[in-house]
Amino acid sequence: MSSILGRVQRVRHDLKFRDLVVRRVERPSPHFVAVVLGGESLGDFHSPSFDDHLKVFVDTPGGEPARRDYTPRRFDPEAGELTLEFVLHGDGPAAAWAAQAAPGQTLRVAGPRGSFLIPTDYAWHLMVGDETALPAISRRLEELPADAQVHVWLQVADPADRRLPAVACQAQVQWLADAAAVLDVAGGFALPPGEGYVWAAGEGGLMAALRRILVDDKGHDKRAIRAAAYWKHGASADADPQAQPAPG
Repeated sequence: MSSILGRVQRVRHDLKFRDLVVRRVERPSPHFVAVVLGGESLGDFHSPSFDDHLKVFVDTPGGEPARRDYTPRRFDPEAGELTLEFVLHGDGPAAAWAAQAAPGQTLRVAGPRGSFLIPTDYAWHLMVGDETALPAISRRLEELPADAQVHVWLQVADPADRRLPAVACQAQVQWLADAAAVLDVAGGFALPPGEGYVWAAGEGGLMAALRRILVDDKGHDKRAIRAAAYWKHGASADADPQAQPAPG
């Protein structure tokens, strides 16, 4: 299936730092904060993939800014507004900043430095993630065409956080309470016919186990899966729940 390799593209961008101003702060659900940012430096902002990530710089008491990666949830070029969604789990510096964010505050971001472009016309798509992947998955579902067939497995513990935007694509969504439930669903999943693509993001151990089930047990092509470790259990006491995405 050489077509798989040729269809997914990596694109590099010039790295640019932007100092932005908080315009609005929204609370779409109990454990999420959506921060809407603006600034003249967004004039040439470009984020062509739902898989993109920005480096966010947050001041810390020690003086050296903490750096965390976050998905551009939405960019409105006409309004000149960039929206980032933060998960309020853990006690990391980025989550702490988002919890107190208010209009008029500033935030420095950099990137995206590159984009991983996954075509939308696969016969089927599988998207898997926890709360940290919800912004990227929501964006992807909004971008997929109406005839796209999508299976979505979302590990979100609090039912009040279980939200997705209205979308045109044909999405079969399963809300799951924990990692064990995700693996149980994966074990019982029959690969649909045709060429499909799997995108997953979340805790590193779960991503590795999911890859083993889908590739080793189910026979899905290893070139057609991207499983990103957004965070890892026990990696750091002050880590935010979304860390650097890793290539699938």
